[in-house]
Amino acid sequence: MYVTLTGCHGDRPTGISCLSGCRGDTRSVGVGGLTLAGGIGWKVRKHGLALDNVVAAEVVTAGGEVVRADAREHPELFWAMRGGGGNFGIVTAFEFAAHPTTDVHFGRIAFPASEAATVLRGWADHLRTAPEELTSAAEVANPFAGGPAAPVEIVVAFDGADPELAAGAIDPIRRLGTVISDDVAPMPYAATLVDGVTPPPGVRLVTRSAFTERTSVPAVLGILAEAGTSDGAPFIWIRGVGGAVSRVPADATAYAHRQAELMVATVVVGPQPVVEAAGPALDAIWARLAPHVDGAYAGFLSSAAEEDVAAIYPARTRERLAAVKRRYDPGNLFARNHNIRPR
Repeated sequence: MYVTLTGCHGDRPTGISCLSGCRGDTRSVGVGGLTLAGGIGWKVRKHGLALDNVVAAEVVTAGGEVVRADAREHPELFWAMRGGGGNFGIVTAFEFAAHPTTDVHFGRIAFPASEAATVLRGWADHLRTAPEELTSAAEVANPFAGGPAAPVEIVVAFDGADPELAAGAIDPIRRLGTVISDDVAPMPYAATLVDGVTPPPGVRLVTRSAFTERTSVPAVLGILAEAGTSDGAPFIWIRGVGGAVSRVPADATAYAHRQAELMVATVVVGPQPVVEAAGPALDAIWARLAPHVDGAYAGFLSSAAEEDVAAIYPARTRERLAAVKRRYDPGNLFARNHNIRPR
């Protein structure tokens, strides 16, 4: 079954105004920004990224031509727009492969901050063998729940209404440590979505992201557990990927980070002086992470500098994107984004 969604997305810089800018778990997100950057939702391990489910798109090019891009018509444009953002035209309609859904089991399981290292390591280990119906994320040092003293929260989404199957997938997480709260419950999938939050005037939101593959997961989680329970910790958000995402060849779309097990993001929120004061500690965390992580997710970046673009797209992917840009937007009309230049 296919479904067509219409909208409009051109060269708006996705993910820059709000952490929720390209999250598939956010009610207010636009289909364009979500899909063109990737689309990591609560069924990503079962059904892949949002862009993996795109069958075709209607695109208005820089020259004013309206084209259909799919596997047979304008195939290079179709490849590029799935991960290449709004660099190549204005997408006025998407055609998606649709999947049936039932109620899901969704909620948060919280553990003491003192158990962060054990819980995070056990959580990542479990995701390797858990059914792909289970998609999960971890949150550390939530500034609205105590910062470095905040509980470690594991968010779970089990795609299915069967309580026994859900328990079989989720219970191993409950056994990772001392559970201090657990609100996992069956609900309609739409009820899992949250409202996006845009900072008020005068408040900045700075996000950084990267991916880590299996061999580096223990080192990355050790660094994040230590950093997240130390003074001055940023908000740390870790998303499990893999599953259906990893079965797509790396060169099948412009989203190239297929073999990553985890996507890591840090967030600092506050007035400019607060953000500046947090900078040295944040830089120190990422310096420690650097040997163990790679790339970046366009939806979780608060800047669009040249180094950000280089992190999002490996060299060969970027070269191929530049060739598509030369064909469809040689004058770089669509430039207010994580820009691929036509050279």
